Amino acid sequence: MRHFRPTRAHAGRGRGNRRGEAMKAGQPPAPTPAVGESGADQVCGRSLLETGGQQFLLRLYVCGMAPNSLRAIENVRNICREHLEGRHFLEIIDIYRQPGLAREGQVVAVPALVKVLPLPLRRLIGDFSRPEQVLRGLGLGTKG
Repeated sequence: MRHFRPTRAHAGRGRGNRRGEAMKAGQPPAPTPAVGESGADQVCGRSLLETGGQQFLLRLYVCGMAPNSLRAIENVRNICREHLEGRHFLEIIDIYRQPGLAREGQVVAVPALVKVLPLPLRRLIGDFSRPEQVLRGLGLGTKG
């Protein structure tokens, strides 16, 4: 049995989402759940403005429920919990369900982690299993 995989020719035609539900005209697609979540982690129930200090806006681009994607989600969450507690907002974007967001974010490989704020913008690719390298890549680690 062959499985249908959308190609560029099929993307954005409004024929419905992966679950076969019709998309309503004029409405953006529903937020992408990643591992049973809404697509964005809350900062301990508080907004970024309420936490004080330097805030981090991170976007993690993944592709469905692939093992590399699941590993990247877990690793980034652990890094955020240990090093950015209360100072981060993590958006998880499934490019399989929302390919337009990958184009918008200029993502060419996944899993990819993009630090949007604070500037400068930084992009990392991999499974993020080495916290010290991820922190250095985000501009947070010690030099050396």
